[in-house]
Amino acid sequence: QLQAFGGGLVQAGGSLRLSCAASGRTFSSSVMGWFRQAPGKEREFVAAITWSGNTTYSTDSVKSRFTISRDNAKNTMYLQMNSLKPEDTAVHYCAADRTPWKTRVTTTKEGYDYWGQGTLVTVSS
Repeated sequence: QLQAFGGGLVQAGGSLRLSCAASGRTFSSSVMGWFRQAPGKEREFVAAITWSGNTTYSTDSVKSRFTISRDNAKNTMYLQMNSLKPEDTAVHYCAADRTPWKTRVTTTKEGYDYWGQGTLVTVSS
């Protein structure tokens, strides 16, 4: 129901835009988020956005470089990633919360019920 795409290989300092497209149901009333998992590491929170888009939150390591957004008319969420660093290399996953109309974002894996399959971002030095 969620499909993440847009990953790829990019040099350090470059940019990528990830997309997360929903199908089969709408997530326009759900908090949605991005997580990532590097080899040998736990899946970690990257950014999240409320259903309206009015509230967003990003982890400190990406706060000044990544921007999360959504287009509810297209049932799609985005992650614009600028100034990429080798440490951003990971499989990036999108997720959605089943509980509608929340006005605060969720930053833990346990707070999300639907997950996409992940898209690999590789940043070379």
